[in-house]
Amino acid sequence: MLVQILVLVGLVIFLLNLMMNLRSLRVPQVDAIVPSPVPFVSILIPARNEEDNIGPCIECLRKQDYPNYEIVVVDDNSTDRTAVIAKEIAASDSRVRVIDGAPLPSGWSGKAFACHQLAMAARGEWLLFVDADTRHKPYMLRSVMALALEGKPSLLCGFPRQIATTLSQKVVIPVFYFLIMVWTPLWWLQRCDDSKPSVTIGQFFLFRSDEYWRIGGHEAVRSRVTEDIWLGAQVCRNGGQIMVVDLSPVVSCQMYGSLRSMWQGFAKNIYSVAAFSPYALFSLMAIAYIFFLAPFYWLWNDIFLAASASEWRNLVIAQVLIILLMRYLLKRHFKESIFSTVLHPVGLSFFFVDSLWAFSRRVVGRGVQWKSREYGRKTGIE
Repeated sequence: MLVQILVLVGLVIFLLNLMMNLRSLRVPQVDAIVPSPVPFVSILIPARNEEDNIGPCIECLRKQDYPNYEIVVVDDNSTDRTAVIAKEIAASDSRVRVIDGAPLPSGWSGKAFACHQLAMAARGEWLLFVDADTRHKPYMLRSVMALALEGKPSLLCGFPRQIATTLSQKVVIPVFYFLIMVWTPLWWLQRCDDSKPSVTIGQFFLFRSDEYWRIGGHEAVRSRVTEDIWLGAQVCRNGGQIMVVDLSPVVSCQMYGSLRSMWQGFAKNIYSVAAFSPYALFSLMAIAYIFFLAPFYWLWNDIFLAASASEWRNLVIAQVLIILLMRYLLKRHFKESIFSTVLHPVGLSFFFVDSLWAFSRRVVGRGVQWKSREYGRKTGIE
């Protein structure tokens, strides 16, 4: 009975934290005004085998109503038509440039090196790194620049709307935001005057150019698979401020096109946590199981397997209802599928199995693959 009470109290705290996070996140506004003189912004796109995405991504960025920007694409040694498509667009728009990426040096992760090359080629006072699978509203750049110029952070990032088309994507991908939003006190971190670690999602990174180079840029995290997380840590380590905003009205992203790529993508991130600290990974897994998965198993067992109702059934029902309420609040806010709510145990179980697989790869000395590249102990990239 005591365990059930403690879990219920913990879930209430998580619910309150989630509600405060959703309420505190700033949102880019369609009527935002950027004060003159308007800073020059370099929009930087690392692209490796993105022939299905690079064209639509560049096209929506070309339609920005912001008056002073360039678009720079680095073709990261693609084996498909990524470079051809990007160069065809660049030929008709002087704001667009395409760079042929250099071979990946030893000791660098692929995306970190691609972003480093982009930063070296950029001319802007602000550097906006976006993934090739992102899509942007025409007022995106103007609205986020208004927030950045007002708040003056070292780094602005946030939560794009995650697009899911298959059932597996609809069930699994929203778990990512769920875990971040219930665990992280963003409402408190955003109010702190001093530099503190925060959420960093590398699909959209907006830096002041001088701050980017001051903290060491992507070269400082060259050996990291999850360069976005470590780059955020680098900002804090050097006394910079991170502004996290709700980007869902202006930026969308379809992270994975298949179940296999989703498995590999999440495994890459989980592997990085395991490489940093296996104890941290298992602690997070234990917390996630106790608070967000076990109540469903307890309720199932109590209703369908137990000979009679337990004395704590009502407590478990309350736990499950709170979890579903949290999932519903996130579904409504980020416009997720209802499947993400009703199949919550399935989506979270996917994360557990993927975590165990990634950890086992770490234990036996094998790495993980992403974008046809191997990362792990043998390569020195973790």
